[in-house]
Amino acid sequence: MSAYDENNIFAKILKGEIPCDKVYEDENVLAFKDIAPQAPVHILVIPKGQYISIMDFGVKASPEEIKGFFEVVNKIVEEQGLKNEGFRSIANTGLNGGQEVPHFHLHILGGRQIGPMVSQ
Repeated sequence: MSAYDENNIFAKILKGEIPCDKVYEDENVLAFKDIAPQAPVHILVIPKGQYISIMDFGVKASPEEIKGFFEVVNKIVEEQGLKNEGFRSIANTGLNGGQEVPHFHLHILGGRQIGPMVSQ
């Protein structure tokens, strides 16, 4: 695994260099609307720590950070009204997983039926 890139777009958002449409923020997590939404609800949830992928987050984050991160995911799902009808959560990892930004992030998509898991 390579070193964390402090100039990736999410790092810049966390530093306030690039604005975002914030949905939630606390000391460890930031959630904001995706700039190119793929569903009526498309929110990105990112930890504020320097974690490259979900694997990196799982190994290096404290138990409190991990628990807090997924509590925020649950809170957003509730607040966005996605709990009853369902939603998709995606954490792309690495080149073959389609990860475009080297900062761990979870996509929450909902508001309609999402469709097949993989279309190829």
